[in-house]
Amino acid sequence: MLALSFGLGAALLWAVHDLLARKLSQGTALLPLIMVVLSAGTVGLVPVALILGGWAQMTTSAWGVAALSGLAFAVAIGGLYRAFSLAPVRVVSPVVGAYPLLTLVFAVAQGRSVPPGDWLAVLAIVIGIAIVAVAARDDAPEGYAASPAVAIAWAALSALGFAATFALGQAATRMGADLPVMLAGRVVALLAILALMLRQTGPRLPARGQMGVLVVMGLIDAVALGLVTASGGLSHAEYASVASSLFGVLTVLLAAWFLKEHVRPVQWLGIAAVFGGIAVLGILGT
Repeated sequence: MLALSFGLGAALLWAVHDLLARKLSQGTALLPLIMVVLSAGTVGLVPVALILGGWAQMTTSAWGVAALSGLAFAVAIGGLYRAFSLAPVRVVSPVVGAYPLLTLVFAVAQGRSVPPGDWLAVLAIVIGIAIVAVAARDDAPEGYAASPAVAIAWAALSALGFAATFALGQAATRMGADLPVMLAGRVVALLAILALMLRQTGPRLPARGQMGVLVVMGLIDAVALGLVTASGGLSHAEYASVASSLFGVLTVLLAAWFLKEHVRPVQWLGIAAVFGGIAVLGILGT
């Protein structure tokens, strides 16, 4: 299924992005990092969107929903970088990657019935996150810039932002065209982060040695988000969102390998529960 393939491709790209985000976000101002990442992705998307277009298909509603998806993305990426600056990947990624369970919350809010199997999958996700969080209390404090609870709160905010980004982006794509929706969303997210940075710290740039890596991260992120957004026009578009959430387990594996972050056996159990529940949601088509 093409939507599932798009989601898996996005998961791999985001795992690399998040590994780099965890490494670069330590002890540095976050908003300038996010600004460069968003700028690089936006600049890379502009020529593609202008050439391949689909602009005539955009309606007023599509523009509005695309703008809302951009605001949600600003929240998502801001929460992600903040969480990674405070705690190791093994604490942050399972929470951020659990955003598919929010689709059930949206479904209930819309008055739709939710099958028992879906609730069991959500229970596995919640238990898994709890295991990771409780086990983190025994970690050495050197790996944390704040308590695990604070990092988890930022990660939960990021998860909410990603869930809204994907839902709104795919809805806007169905109303218009994927490339204009992607570009509009990124421009709005960029402007939101820029306004926040100017308000808090004034104009700043990251260290020169970080610029190249940040540009690559921006391009990776743009392609990944583009894959999920473009799936809005495919059958079973929700599969792309669910499959892309597997980036979390890939990030944990990469962090254990490249950053030498230690993962306790009980935390592996919790991580497995989280991503097992996400996989079940995908299989059941939620």
